Amino acid sequence: MESEKRGQWNSSFTFILASVGSAVGLGNAWRFPGLAAKYGGGTFIFVYMIMLLVLGIPLLMMEISIGRKTQCGAIHAIGSLNKKFQWIGWSATLNAFVIVTYYAVVFGWVILMALISFKFAGLTGDPESAGSLWLQTIQTTGTTEGFFTTSTAALIALVIAWAFIYYCIRNGASSVSKVVKFTVFAPIVCLLIMAVKGIFMPGGMNGLVKMFTPNLAQLAEVDLWIDAVGQVFYSLSIMMAIMFAYGSYLPKTSNIARDAVIIALSDLGVSLLSSIVMFTTMGGVGMLDNMSTSGVATAFIIYPQAIVKLTGSGVFNAVFAFIFYFCLCTLAIDSAFSIVEGVSASISDKFKWNPKKTTIIICLIASAISLIFVTGAGLAFLDIVDYYANNINLVFIGILETIAVGWLFKTGKILDEINKNTKKFRMPKWWFYISLKVIAPVLLTGFFVWNFYTLAFKNHGIYGAADGYSASANIILGWAVSAIVILFGIIFSIVEFFTVKDKKYDPVPWDEIK
Repeated sequence: MESEKRGQWNSSFTFILASVGSAVGLGNAWRFPGLAAKYGGGTFIFVYMIMLLVLGIPLLMMEISIGRKTQCGAIHAIGSLNKKFQWIGWSATLNAFVIVTYYAVVFGWVILMALISFKFAGLTGDPESAGSLWLQTIQTTGTTEGFFTTSTAALIALVIAWAFIYYCIRNGASSVSKVVKFTVFAPIVCLLIMAVKGIFMPGGMNGLVKMFTPNLAQLAEVDLWIDAVGQVFYSLSIMMAIMFAYGSYLPKTSNIARDAVIIALSDLGVSLLSSIVMFTTMGGVGMLDNMSTSGVATAFIIYPQAIVKLTGSGVFNAVFAFIFYFCLCTLAIDSAFSIVEGVSASISDKFKWNPKKTTIIICLIASAISLIFVTGAGLAFLDIVDYYANNINLVFIGILETIAVGWLFKTGKILDEINKNTKKFRMPKWWFYISLKVIAPVLLTGFFVWNFYTLAFKNHGIYGAADGYSASANIILGWAVSAIVILFGIIFSIVEFFTVKDKKYDPVPWDEIK
């Protein structure tokens, strides 16, 4: 396959929309409110905002600026700092690929619930049936048993999900630019409608009070800080190869410092709006204590129970259900196709392949792997892979990136690239240096050690044992996948060093880029 001229965003506004679309996803709609409920509402919001300032914004600027400077995806973008760093880009790219294989399935579930939302009309006043609707439809066992069964409905929804994903990124930045003008604003409109409804429900204000009331005792919990950092990473799409790719489509005249702040604050705004919807609705139906940190449980089990208790009108409840799941569809699609685009850009730039053909191949391979998550054991498999991809891989990649840029490369060059076209707002040197050189690597290393210790020693290497997850499933879908993500880049780099002599496959060194 041959490379072709790199596409670009048609405006700075389009880049911001695409980046906000990538950042604002299902995690904003269901995981953020769940974590806020778990850690005393205002306490989690406060810690999240701190982590957004000290980690999220600086690291977001870092990835976008490296992408713009190099005009390459993650592998070559990080490799431009030092050829030996390419394996870090490989890890970020492979982990993003792993994430999209199951994220597409969740997207499919959301599509499925939107399609069957009419069923809520007949379930008014019957929360037990509403709560089991999704589980019955996808026919899951909830454990690692049942691999050889599947749900036809879930399979069809998965095919639809992958069709949407490919359609949105079929022409790279060009097609994404057209899609995001709808998919970014549509969920905000839906969330505003649901927020107004929630606030004016009897008991809705109780939910709002609970959302913003802090529980300062929670600040001493290590898991609070770990969850806040994980939410920042996952929400802003950093350490996932995405922002390198999106930055690579920027013109050299773009204002990264300004745009990154807009993206981060927009993401925070949608998270808060989603939380208002969730807290007021659950308060309005008397289910404030039922909120869960599990986004899947919240969206597909708990919230349906709330929907059928909204009013006595089955038609109204069904319409509200459709609005809710349509909102989730528009949130999911941007994040899903941005992950694929990050992987595609990274691979096509590395091997000088045609971007469109690369995208097709990635979608086909990822969709084939996705099939394991629509089996009877799919829900358990998804939970296992998601845990390792985010709590082990993503944090480890964060450590690698911050050490590579903050300690093994001249950090000032990255800062100069960030502040290249801005006069009014510039990323301060003290903020960027302290974040990149001290806070990020220290915190992330501490979190990684804590997560690894908890998994390997406290839980004896088995995640979800209490839920019926087997050791073999953990080994195959967890430990083995993490090993591939972390070690493949190193092995490939060694093989490439001894076998590939053509310099066209090497990243262009930072100082040689015009």
